[in-house]
Amino acid sequence: MQAITVILCGVSGTRLWPLSRYGFPKQFLVLSGTNSLFQQAVDRINAIGTNDIDVGRTIIVTNEEHRFISLDQLRELKDVSATLILESAGRNTAPALTLAALYAGQIGGEANGDPDFDPILVITPADQTIGDAKAFTKALQDSVRVANTGAIAILGITPTTPEVGYGYIQRSGVAGKFNDYAVVKFAEKPDIETAKRYCESGEYFWNSGMFVLKASVWLAAIREFRPDILEATDKAWQKRIIDVNVDVTGKTAFIRPDKQGFMDIPSDSIDYAVMERCPGSNFSIKMVELNAGWNDLGAWDAVWQAGSQDGQCNVVSGDVLLSGTRNSLIHSSGRLVSVVGMEDTIVVETADAVLVANKSKSQDVKQIVAMLEEQKRDVKNLHRKVARPWGWYDSIDEDDGFKVKRIQVRPGASLSLQMHHHRAEHWIVVRGVAEITNGDSVVTLTQNQSTYIPKGQTHRLANPGNELLEIIEVQSGSYLGEDDIVRFEDSYGRS
Repeated sequence: MQAITVILCGVSGTRLWPLSRYGFPKQFLVLSGTNSLFQQAVDRINAIGTNDIDVGRTIIVTNEEHRFISLDQLRELKDVSATLILESAGRNTAPALTLAALYAGQIGGEANGDPDFDPILVITPADQTIGDAKAFTKALQDSVRVANTGAIAILGITPTTPEVGYGYIQRSGVAGKFNDYAVVKFAEKPDIETAKRYCESGEYFWNSGMFVLKASVWLAAIREFRPDILEATDKAWQKRIIDVNVDVTGKTAFIRPDKQGFMDIPSDSIDYAVMERCPGSNFSIKMVELNAGWNDLGAWDAVWQAGSQDGQCNVVSGDVLLSGTRNSLIHSSGRLVSVVGMEDTIVVETADAVLVANKSKSQDVKQIVAMLEEQKRDVKNLHRKVARPWGWYDSIDEDDGFKVKRIQVRPGASLSLQMHHHRAEHWIVVRGVAEITNGDSVVTLTQNQSTYIPKGQTHRLANPGNELLEIIEVQSGSYLGEDDIVRFEDSYGRS
């Protein structure tokens, strides 16, 4: 059996603000262990190979804005060969899976020299945690074997509480050969009394959002139930662009469906578009039970629940001091955070925002995010420290007419050749060696040396050395927004 793993990496995680933001969403955060949720998902799903299950290339479907974060985190993993399919806008999970299925069938078939190549797709979101890796692997292997029969397999989570925030799956009472059960129906997020009845019945399980099925089965199902999604997605796919020089290792590629065509794709989820319509149809859908300490980390109370709790049931991260505090989550990104006499409290500190919330109101963080959106505040989407394909910048101070940034450039990397209409810049090297293009001149500067870039001057910053380069940039001008950049040349396809 040939399996291709698919990581759906398009979530925004607004209920985990201020740590999770659009520019660096929750799947790329390290909330447990030493790897990000995205890295954990890649490692976990690729560990299902056995003598009868051959796991091939990994497909990552993510937002174009997150391509370099994804690539950087993939490079930290060992022996991962991945293709990144880049969405130009959010269109939910049904179009994302359709793109993955088109790639798996068309490109995968060409690579294997088999026009009838029909791999089994093992699909998982990028933002979940699993406590029992062995049980997870076993459930996925059973699901692959179910999918090999032509059925759709969905993983159902054994409920531990009457949860009102999840959809439910009702299964039949007779197990199949691979610990699978026929799906009777799907149920929407219930009220508390209905959720209690579901849990007491033993027939209902949480919908994990993890699916296993053949690429051909998904394409047939989306053609049956949502032909408009398939038609629009296929049009965007046929006009795709492939970046062949993204990764010098040759292990990773970017595929961009046609941008305008992608905007025309109807938005819908895998569940609504297909799965909920399968019971009673010509498509066989089975549920495999997963009892492995699953958590989707949908809000801060879920992060607390999944975290390592101390003797007072507190989950602590960073520079934190507590006194008389219980059942709380305290996260410090940098500064000392001290908490006294609190219970059932969430405190999250970042460089530019602090959240304090009652743990029972964790879901309401999205209301704060909505207020920030209404006020058009950058703190909703971007951290003070912003990842870039060449490194990062940290906006350490600003006021009317000026902004100060700390910029780090990786060895061998460079910013784009660019200019600004509204600002001048003064660069001071504080670490490493900088190669600076300033108009027609190219100079090399070292620690404590500086240069001035006039407004309207074409310029570029590069790191030609083997060590990290850091500079302090002082901007001055009438407008200092990030959109005042005209790129002439760029190593990362942004010009």
